[in-house]
Amino acid sequence: MSRTRTYRCLNCLDETVTRSFDTSHLSMTCPNCESFERFANEAVIEQFESLEASPPSEFDWDRLERREKLLVAERIARTDKTLADFDVIDATEA
Repeated sequence: MSRTRTYRCLNCLDETVTRSFDTSHLSMTCPNCESFERFANEAVIEQFESLEASPPSEFDWDRLERREKLLVAERIARTDKTLADFDVIDATEA
């Protein structure tokens, strides 16, 4: 029996789908909100929600855009990266 993974719509955050493969996200039309969206791996959503509930002191979490926060959450949840592997820089200084 293969293990299934759950993916959640990033637009409405209500609709979930399960698949028998493991990837960071799926792109599909959400049957709930009817938008073509990414469905993020539930492990990524759980990591994102954990970081939102208790923002890391290592950098100014609230300064990041939602997409950037999801990217950090995805790297932590799906790779061996930690918060120490990320640097937040000001786009005007880059």
